[in-house]
Amino acid sequence: MAVNLDKEAYYRRIKRFYGNWKKGDDEFGKVDAIVVSVGVDEEIVYAKSTAIQTWLFGYELTDTIMVFCDTKIIFLASKKKVDFLKQVAITKGNENANGVPPITLLTREKNESNKANFDKMIEAIRGSKQGKTVGFFSKDKFPGDYMKSWNDTITAEGLEKVDISAVVAYTMAVKEDGELALMKKAAAITSEVYSKFFKERVMEIVDADEKVRHSKLAESVEKAIEEKKYLGGADPSTVEMCYPPIIQSGGNYSLKFSVVSDKNHMHFGAITCAMGIRYKSYCSNLVRTLMVDPPQEMQDNYNFLLQVEEELLKHLKHGVKISDAYNAVQDYVKKEKSDLVSKLTKNLGFAMGIEFREGSLVLNVKNQYKLKKGMVLSISLGFADLVNKDAKKDEQKKYALFIGDTIQINEEEAATILTPVKKKIKNVGIFLKVRFSAFLLHKQSENRRNKFMLSLTAEEKRRAHQKELANHLNEEAKRRLTERQGEQQIQKARKSNVSYKNVSQMPREKDIREMKIFIDKKYETVVMPVFGIATPFHIATIKNISMSVEGDYTYLRINFYVPGSSLGRQEGNIFPNPDATFVKEITYRASNLKTPGDPSVPSTNLQNAFRIIKEVQKRYKTREAEEKEKEGIVKQDSLVINLNRSNPKLKDLYIRPNIAQKRMQGSLEAHTNGGTLVRRHKRKLLYQKIKCTLFPPDGRCMSIVIPFLLEHQHMHDRDDLYAEQMEREMRHKLKSQLEFEVPFRDLGFQGAPYRSTCLLQPTSGSLVNTTEWPPFVVTLDEVELVHFERVQFHLKNFDVVIVYKDYNKKVTMINAVPVNSLDPIKEWLNSCDIKYTEGVQSLNWTKIMKTIVDDPEGFFEQGGWSFLDPESEGSGAEEDSESEMEDETFNPSADEEEQEEEDSDEDYDSDTEDSSEILLFGH
Repeated sequence: MAVNLDKEAYYRRIKRFYGNWKKGDDEFGKVDAIVVSVGVDEEIVYAKSTAIQTWLFGYELTDTIMVFCDTKIIFLASKKKVDFLKQVAITKGNENANGVPPITLLTREKNESNKANFDKMIEAIRGSKQGKTVGFFSKDKFPGDYMKSWNDTITAEGLEKVDISAVVAYTMAVKEDGELALMKKAAAITSEVYSKFFKERVMEIVDADEKVRHSKLAESVEKAIEEKKYLGGADPSTVEMCYPPIIQSGGNYSLKFSVVSDKNHMHFGAITCAMGIRYKSYCSNLVRTLMVDPPQEMQDNYNFLLQVEEELLKHLKHGVKISDAYNAVQDYVKKEKSDLVSKLTKNLGFAMGIEFREGSLVLNVKNQYKLKKGMVLSISLGFADLVNKDAKKDEQKKYALFIGDTIQINEEEAATILTPVKKKIKNVGIFLKVRFSAFLLHKQSENRRNKFMLSLTAEEKRRAHQKELANHLNEEAKRRLTERQGEQQIQKARKSNVSYKNVSQMPREKDIREMKIFIDKKYETVVMPVFGIATPFHIATIKNISMSVEGDYTYLRINFYVPGSSLGRQEGNIFPNPDATFVKEITYRASNLKTPGDPSVPSTNLQNAFRIIKEVQKRYKTREAEEKEKEGIVKQDSLVINLNRSNPKLKDLYIRPNIAQKRMQGSLEAHTNGGTLVRRHKRKLLYQKIKCTLFPPDGRCMSIVIPFLLEHQHMHDRDDLYAEQMEREMRHKLKSQLEFEVPFRDLGFQGAPYRSTCLLQPTSGSLVNTTEWPPFVVTLDEVELVHFERVQFHLKNFDVVIVYKDYNKKVTMINAVPVNSLDPIKEWLNSCDIKYTEGVQSLNWTKIMKTIVDDPEGFFEQGGWSFLDPESEGSGAEEDSESEMEDETFNPSADEEEQEEEDSDEDYDSDTEDSSEILLFGH
């Protein structure tokens, strides 16, 4: 199988290489030709010669000599490598090769001295510019007769050698988008291995008081990258360590990347760890310090080190001299803590890419190179030889603090961190005393909980009742799903959009005849030339488009929806004929140069097409969204008007969600089969469409809110505050004229169903909160079971997950419920005949529910919901990827954030809230 070479990348990069050479900056201006020779040496990991090969070709080519002359390039390699290089040597028909010097390929003869080939290359060097000096990489010295013979030939010719390592490194330092993507992936893998393996392993060692050597721990990190669960989906064969992980503790620290982990046992004090992972030849780096029971002075020094890193990041921008950024950090340390200046590391990092450490781009006081946008650096700062005054053991007397990240240089703003592993003191400090205190607090909480229980007998009865509910739950759920499967399930297929039903509808425009892109706005179709044929594509088949300008050409890229790509949220991949052949993307190119006689620049067609396609796409998506919204609207029956003037009526009300743009007062009047909401226009509300109504039983609420939970969606939202002086009178009116479910405030508990914490109150048939927006209402008849997550002795809060009988419905999460509410909630659920379970982990409910819906029979054959039982073997099922949970703060998921809006009259967008509730406010 032939190995493909990215020709476009080669042409771009060789042009940049020659462009910088012709500018003649620094050492580039001193050389007449450039020689890059690569031999075979398994011990060499990083070399400039192999780095430039990887940069140009994507692979290392051993036993290969490259000579770059002013007007041509010569490659001398084996026959297989010559065949590989023919992909860029043959440039016929490739316009991107314009301006690239022609390539001459020479095949190496194994059994001869290669004198004839060497003579051809020397002749080319002599003919390049002055023919006297050659650029080379002084540190690259490959063994073997082949390399020795070539080097001897250059020496014998009397050619002067100039080291160009620094200027070539500076040329390669600015990364293209593809290179940045690889480095971001490498940084992400490094972060995963640190967070999910190394940090967890250190925590285990500290908790169990194990004796583990630094070298053994480093070896375990190297083995971890062989496991896919730490690689974020990357192929393990493309992942390798940049260097053996460096783990240090116990007073012996060297804040460099050239050291190795020693064989001493890890000491529970300051533990420094440096690790770097290479993905598809591109490097990343991460340094962190974990601290076990750090004294206050150590914490203060560590916090100051974080501030120093922040100061460094502010100065690492495009156009800034490296020495200036270094001096700014030095001045900051002198100003804030002058006693630590001598403790600071002598350099603050280096440029990184295919090579782990670029020696010519080190962040120190001498470096005069300027930073450029797109460069990637490994920054590393530390304080060495610090003294712990509170130490009792020799190993604790001296310590070091060391942090580092992989960063990307930006145009104007501060550098971007690509390894965002948390490093605040609360994230890297292991406080054993705090853990013991948490254990004592748990014991106290447990005692209080025991006082709440009526008796051990009552607890046993509750468990017995739950066991009966569990058996009934699985049987009832299995029966319900079996009945549904027997019914005819009608799935709405995605509308198949046809551009033209017959050829007569095809437009006869001039652009189509001239093989240009034409947009038919009437039929929402893009007509594109494909292999010389005008081919129509409906706008619905286009996923996205992008336009870019590179040199003298404009590129228009069009991506299409194909089987396997997402068609949008909750829509899945529904195609009328998924086995057909699909076009995934098309790229068009047009010149930006106007030729004599042409009325316009050729790229104008692409620019107009890009603009019009965007407009048609927007119009189409808006119309589709409006149609989708109308699908959920249910037509109500006719309202039977009662003409009796004594009908119950509530005046001075506001409705929420707001139907009109301007909020107005109105009244609610009861009739025979429903009521009317009278404002500027009448709105009807039928009794049969109302699931339940609620009303607060006492005077502790700031506003009077009457929620109506509807069977289907009807309207949307707004909010206001109300005067207290009318509250008592309004309550009296409402209680005397309508019947409501009354929340039991004494059974209420705090929780966060959305962004903020609120009081959730049970009623006889629901769990509600109507004082915060959006309102929260769960009817108990729809609930299958309730599961409590993160129930652990050292956490102050836990989460409640409500699973519905309709398994296609998304589960409801209530976060940050105080642990002292656990037993009252259990007692309430038990009294309502609702099954509950609990566990210590957060589960992936989206995956669990999908598994059940896809194979309900298999789910119940394996025990059904019994896997949630703590005593069941299946309790360790789907676990959430986050192992560290914050018990004091609530961070809603991205999906939840998308569905919620701010509680504000001005900012609320009614189109984003799928509310089936109406709230009335009295004034």
